[in-house]
Amino acid sequence: MLFITIWPLFGLICLGFGLSRKGFPDSGFWPAAERLNYFLLFPALLVSSLLDAPLDDPQILRLGGAAISTICLVSLGLATLRRLRPMPAARFGPALQGAVRFNTYLGLAITASLAGAEGMTRAAVYLAIAVPLVNVLSIIALSEADVLRRPGRLLRTMLRNPLILACLLGIALALLGVGLPYGGERFLELLARGSLPLGLLCVGAALRPETLRGDLPALTGNSVLRLLLVPGIAALVAALFELGPVEALVLVVFSAIPTAPTAYVLTRQMGGDGTLMAGLVTAQTLVAIVTIPLVLLVLGLG
Repeated sequence: MLFITIWPLFGLICLGFGLSRKGFPDSGFWPAAERLNYFLLFPALLVSSLLDAPLDDPQILRLGGAAISTICLVSLGLATLRRLRPMPAARFGPALQGAVRFNTYLGLAITASLAGAEGMTRAAVYLAIAVPLVNVLSIIALSEADVLRRPGRLLRTMLRNPLILACLLGIALALLGVGLPYGGERFLELLARGSLPLGLLCVGAALRPETLRGDLPALTGNSVLRLLLVPGIAALVAALFELGPVEALVLVVFSAIPTAPTAYVLTRQMGGDGTLMAGLVTAQTLVAIVTIPLVLLVLGLG
């Protein structure tokens, strides 16, 4: 049953890959579609999901604490390993992103399939906390922490991120309880409907199988960490924070999904090892077809 629920999502990823390889509709479509989704459709989905979020629910606060704890534990573990086995920022940045960043489109699609509207609301809250955190950690890892000497630049970078801005707006509207008048909520819902399917198609179009011929030990080790060990850590953290079933599902799902394709863009912009990052995105996305149902079944969340 779990596989039947999840496979159509990966079917969209495979379809996007096939269409892109065939050059359909054309080579300029996929970058434009990704920008449209990243700057408009997906932010609309986040705002609409957060509008009615019960931010005074103790479980929401626990989910936030569990998200921070899981991400920081994994990051601390990698930083400790780096001390034992030194590596340049150009490779440590992709390694960290491969372990703590997540494919938001796939995470929300799986959560919506398994937990419905309640799961989407919890997932939006998770993103509001986790997206800024993983972005900061990724930038620090890629820059050898030099960016900390220029906090203003880091803040400007974060405030230009449309996902972070959408989360801030959604949380503000939820706290005010005013909603969006004159059909505004309906408008956002219509925009949001196209986000997840288009996002998954774009994920498939961004896959680069040729990068799998690179550093196989690094690709294998990081994928095992991300897809098997991190969700195990998340399950332990969920138990420690006494999360409810839906909150625990959200935490584990976003810890079990592959890393974000946008990690490749950030890596290239900051002079990191783009080939390694592209390989991690591709390898994790392909292997996750098997590992996500397996992890959810083993942890009793399917």
